[in-house]
Amino acid sequence: MKNNHATWNILFLFSALFALLACRVFTPAPSASPTAPSTSPSALPEPTITIPANITLQPPSLNSDEPVYISGEIPYTSPFFLSTIAEPFVMLEDQAGFVRRDREFQFSLPSQIIGPVHIDANQKLSFSLSLPMIPQATYLDVDNDGEGDTGLQIFAVAYWSNTWGDPFLERRDGTGWSNAYASTITDPENDYEITGGTLVIWSPDDQQGFPIDFGEDGKLFTADDPTAPVPAGYSLVDLNERPFRIYKESRPVLTLIEGATAVNDFSALDYAQAFSALFDKASQEYPFTDLKHIPWSELRERYIPMAEKVRNQQEFYNLLRQFTLEIPDGHVGLSLDQQAFFSEYGGGFGLVLAELSDGRIIAKEVLPDLPAAKAGIQVGAEILTWAGKPVSETIQSVAPGFAPYSSQHALRLAKVNFLTRVQPGSRVDVQFKNPGDSTAKSAQLIAANEYDSLFKTIPSFNEDKMNLPIEAYTLPDTNLGYIRISTFQDDQNLMARLWDRYIQNMLDNDIPGVVIDVRANSGGSLGMAMDFAAYFFKEEITLYQNYYYNQNSGQFESTGYPTRIRPAPQYYDGVVAVLVGPDCVSACEGFAYAMQHDGRAIILGHFPTAGAFGEVGQGQYKLPGDLTMQFPTGRSVTPDGEIVIEGNGVTPDTIVPVTEDSILGRVDAVLQAAIDALLKELR
Repeated sequence: MKNNHATWNILFLFSALFALLACRVFTPAPSASPTAPSTSPSALPEPTITIPANITLQPPSLNSDEPVYISGEIPYTSPFFLSTIAEPFVMLEDQAGFVRRDREFQFSLPSQIIGPVHIDANQKLSFSLSLPMIPQATYLDVDNDGEGDTGLQIFAVAYWSNTWGDPFLERRDGTGWSNAYASTITDPENDYEITGGTLVIWSPDDQQGFPIDFGEDGKLFTADDPTAPVPAGYSLVDLNERPFRIYKESRPVLTLIEGATAVNDFSALDYAQAFSALFDKASQEYPFTDLKHIPWSELRERYIPMAEKVRNQQEFYNLLRQFTLEIPDGHVGLSLDQQAFFSEYGGGFGLVLAELSDGRIIAKEVLPDLPAAKAGIQVGAEILTWAGKPVSETIQSVAPGFAPYSSQHALRLAKVNFLTRVQPGSRVDVQFKNPGDSTAKSAQLIAANEYDSLFKTIPSFNEDKMNLPIEAYTLPDTNLGYIRISTFQDDQNLMARLWDRYIQNMLDNDIPGVVIDVRANSGGSLGMAMDFAAYFFKEEITLYQNYYYNQNSGQFESTGYPTRIRPAPQYYDGVVAVLVGPDCVSACEGFAYAMQHDGRAIILGHFPTAGAFGEVGQGQYKLPGDLTMQFPTGRSVTPDGEIVIEGNGVTPDTIVPVTEDSILGRVDAVLQAAIDALLKELR
């Protein structure tokens, strides 16, 4: 049985695995990729929308139904939703971006009427929003009468979280129109057209018209929409009724709609039905079928009959676990069954191994009072044989407990880490040679119930919990800057302010070069990663397009909105080195990829990045027995048709050999190589 210490460790491991999986997600805001930055505080355009001079405002009728206050709830299922919340609010969101189909429409500062979001002890979200007497958004003529009317203002109620600058939104925070957590329903299969939900409109008089239904083209705010007059003041428009219901209610209650980021919930189905539903959707939407040669038809023939024979939760978990191993993708994940993991990997020897570039396997750490230390194995010892075979041969047959992986180098490193993970009480014969010894020694190790040596292989477990997500200092004797980014999935407002400050400090102090360390960064918001990279480019660059499966066309289609880097408010023109490794995953890899563009930065590392770059925000699943899974749904493709990063990672310009000195911490060889490279450029 597990002791209390082992039980606590399993729970700790369980929560950490989800943090490792939360890699590349797009912020659920109007724009699916970063847009042009502005200065801080937000440098928004001067307001051009005011009360038109050619009309006289008509006060709304004096009745108790005139809308004055909107409240409601913000339900969510996405596991990523709360992870980056900073300064959340709801906004009366100007829908001019949607009416014009302009994804780069920027919300003017006067139009941003915001209200508070309350998060209670159970992490439920509610909001309230007071309506101004005369809103200052865009006047839109949508009555299709062929005349140049004043028009009216059209809004959705939308959730936002501020990242850059002052409490209001600037271009980097998002543009266009909301496709998640809003009062409207949008269709991701049709360019996020608004298809339902509730709009709020404000008319200066009773002479303006508004659509009362979708026209023959099925789209809103197009020339074939039938229209009707609307009263002065505020009205609500229920797009779910036919014709639309346009009404007044003084204190309406609205529920914001999660949209495409909602979890696919199959938890109410039986085991066979849930697996079939998961398989159908995941196999159709998986973006790397051709790249990874996934034989979906063959897998269906094998796994559907197996699912029909499942009779209990443990069998269902085992089936799902086996299924995930068929897909070599680090973003394919299954929630951890604590007992199953413990029974297979809960035994250890207090031994952390590493493979050197010359092929040797050595003891990186030997934890005290555990089997390896008691057997006399020392730090730096070379492991010669394991379980009666040459250690390299044994490693080949290891099945890592955190599989699958997207790249061969990430898989190999995981095999080395999991060589020492066995069933509790297992006996393993090992032959080793300690530093300075001329002859090898042999020992039989009996696995103890311990996870501490496993935790040593996970970077996030070994960080000081008091560290900030971004930290910086000046490297001694070099006048070079050093910035470590440990995640792109933290309080984004805090991260933005830290980043701004560090860049400004380097500019103010004439720091000629900087080392950016993302070797231990499990990803997060790709938008934030690209915003960070923008401080190092003077001109706009287009990196790639994002493709998703479209149910209507039956094929993968571009979103039509490329991932770009646009120059930031500050430009750092010094030399840059970026340190990477296989623990740089997903959005972190996107940052490294951007920095490598046109040689802007030197990329250095012992290994490439993880090679896991599928987008997962729309690929979350809830299954029977509180199990959860995720599958990628989006891929990134260059203008030349090349799939970006997935399977290979970002390859360093300089690959630094893994030596005994670097593994044992005598020198940070990658950092030193970066310093040497930057100083050489500055000479």
